[in-house]
Amino acid sequence: MNIFDFNILDLIDIVLVSVLIYQIYKLVKGTAAIKILLGVGALYLLWKLVEVLNMQLLTEILGQFIGVGVIALIVVFQQEIRKFLLMIGNTSFRNRKEFLLGLTQKEASKKKFYMELILEAVEKLSKTKTGSLIVLQKESDLSFIRGSGKEIDGSISPALIESVFFKNSPLHDGAMVIAHNRILSASCILPVSERRDLPLGYGMRHRAGLGLTESTDAQVIIVSEERGSISFCEDGTLDYNISLDKLRERML
Repeated sequence: MNIFDFNILDLIDIVLVSVLIYQIYKLVKGTAAIKILLGVGALYLLWKLVEVLNMQLLTEILGQFIGVGVIALIVVFQQEIRKFLLMIGNTSFRNRKEFLLGLTQKEASKKKFYMELILEAVEKLSKTKTGSLIVLQKESDLSFIRGSGKEIDGSISPALIESVFFKNSPLHDGAMVIAHNRILSASCILPVSERRDLPLGYGMRHRAGLGLTESTDAQVIIVSEERGSISFCEDGTLDYNISLDKLRERML
């Protein structure tokens, strides 16, 4: 496309492709699929670059990889593709817009639902002064943290969270990791912050929460065993002794 021949149809083309890429990203965000798609995308951009530079041999080789890559993606994601196409096929034309908007709204609604379950558990843990350390995984890979504890892979529920941190539970000592709306593991070991400017009132749970958020984008909820106070860590900062409403605001 010549830059001087740019018209309204080219603009619409760019906007539609951008929307499509964004929707795909929202669907695979936080899953292993995002890494595969990023790899394929990088390979495709490299292919187009060497094609523009007229590097014929490399263009031919990368072109073969791209052809195989498309088939590989169909095989790897056949269940997801089938489900996606069925959902579109079962949606009437007038509801297509609502369907596309619903993809993101449904995910946001699900996240809020599970967040409220976590908050309910935190409120009870605070009232009973049950020491707790809850890690909410975001984009950073926390497999090295999860591997240090015991695998659970259970649905989020206040009862399960409370039972894990019950003082006589074998899993109460350590952190719980929650990701993809599941409780993945418990009794995990977190890196402790080495900062020397922390107040004396910060215990090991607070230092562990800070330590993890200094090197990852995870969020950490801390319930003090001594006071029952609630604290929240993110981006290497700690909000000490906050209310439940403030915690809800920070989690969002």
